Amino acid sequence: MNLNEEHEVLLSEQPAHLWRRRKLELMHWTERDKHTVAAKKTEIWNGIEVDAELVKALSILQSAGVRTEFSCAGVSPLDEPVDHSLYAYVTLIQSEVADQFVHYALRRMRNRLLVTLEAEKGRYDLSSFFIGHNRSFCWWMEHCALQFGSRNESSEKSVE
Repeated sequence: MNLNEEHEVLLSEQPAHLWRRRKLELMHWTERDKHTVAAKKTEIWNGIEVDAELVKALSILQSAGVRTEFSCAGVSPLDEPVDHSLYAYVTLIQSEVADQFVHYALRRMRNRLLVTLEAEKGRYDLSSFFIGHNRSFCWWMEHCALQFGSRNESSEKSVE
């Protein structure tokens, strides 16, 4: 094995028909006319500019002890359809609590969530599976983070 090679382990299990649908969606996206309807909404979070759609999810994850590294709300026909990641994503630093969150999110989001683990870098990449689900990915990340954080708070209170 070349030491410079990066290996990603796919943790989500989308069926073959969804991978075909994803490829078709990508092909349609690249061929369609793209017009900016509105500027991407961003906010300053922890001293860096992030997409507004992910601020609450990032804050909740941070409160739950999950460290994040990168994020993007992805492209959307509703705002800037170019110059952003095609897929919405959040990168988590691997830890015990991040492991737990990833498994929780996989159970909740199922085929909507694409998860890879970059073991050499110690991080998870969580992304929307379809471009058309980028905004719902942001909502689901927030929802899962909130439920996960509440679940952890409840278990901590029961230990006290």
